[in-house]
Amino acid sequence: MKRVLVDTNIFLEILLNQVKKSQCKLFLNDHIGQLFISDFSLHSIGVILLKHKNGKVFEKFIDDVLPAISIITLSKDKYIEVIKTAIKFNMDFDDAYQACLSIDREMEIVTMDKDFKKVEGVTKIKFL
Repeated sequence: MKRVLVDTNIFLEILLNQVKKSQCKLFLNDHIGQLFISDFSLHSIGVILLKHKNGKVFEKFIDDVLPAISIITLSKDKYIEVIKTAIKFNMDFDDAYQACLSIDREMEIVTMDKDFKKVEGVTKIKFL
């Protein structure tokens, strides 16, 4: 079974009621049982929703979505790889973290962030 690391922007597209909300929901529903979220994405979603005064939306996300997906984290010894990846591919920390996690766990990243084109040859990327 394919394992999929869902990038932060996929969830935010839905939670913030943005243009590709339906497409993102369809993807998530079609891949239940294969979905993973990084601890970094979970924290980022919380930061963004609370900044937008959407605490209730974050609560609903925690109640509805988190039981259906697994939360994963990068081990301490892999953080040096995040730095190397960020420098080598000229990426932000959050994207480099996701890339390293997908490489480490042999997962495909699903995203709408075109910055991941930089690591397409290093890990599998699916753009929505």
